[in-house]
Amino acid sequence: MKILIVEDDQELLRTMLKYFDSFGYLCEKARTVARAKSQLLEHTYDCVVLDLNLPDGNGLEIFQTLKQTPQKTGVLILSAKDSLADKLDGLELGADDYLTKPFHLAELNARVKSIVRRNQFKGNDIVEFNEIKIDTTANEVLVNDEMIKLTKKEYELLLFLMSNSNRIVTKQSLSDHIWGDFIELYDSYDYIYSHLKNLRKKILEKGGKDYIKTVYGIGYKFSANDELKKGK
Repeated sequence: MKILIVEDDQELLRTMLKYFDSFGYLCEKARTVARAKSQLLEHTYDCVVLDLNLPDGNGLEIFQTLKQTPQKTGVLILSAKDSLADKLDGLELGADDYLTKPFHLAELNARVKSIVRRNQFKGNDIVEFNEIKIDTTANEVLVNDEMIKLTKKEYELLLFLMSNSNRIVTKQSLSDHIWGDFIELYDSYDYIYSHLKNLRKKILEKGGKDYIKTVYGIGYKFSANDELKKGK
């Protein structure tokens, strides 16, 4: 799961980053409206945790930026204001939920997971594609009802591809979603090829089919259509 945390309180920001990191989430941060807008135009996220009171404006301004992107990004608003007007403004603009400060981190996590399930997986904890099943709550993958052991990156790759099944995913968007800002450490997409090769092998060993098809020059498509070529 990839999250953008938009918060100018440095201590709270640090606490949320550390907490989400303990669950293996990929988190990025922004402390201003301008930075948040830039991040949303450059990267894709499963959810934005958004503070309304930011140094350079109102956090609600980012909804105009979200409308310019094709991604299904959930938004959880954080605010010290416990007013009906703030809640309605945020929800009318497209926010998925609203949490008033102070809050418990466990509740924040539960709300974020619920938003992602609704937006990406139609409210389901289970994502299925023929004989492959992912339990997003337990972070477990089964092929023909037999569990397979995946690394964190292999799991995230499979989940991202399955949640975008029958749609072309570019190498850049796949890389950005799984590795985030760390993609700058790589000068090629070889690291994606390596992870996909291992993922394919593990699925095939359990009797599953290889649905990861290469759209040459563009990226990948998780599909049962054999007309698409396989490979890197």
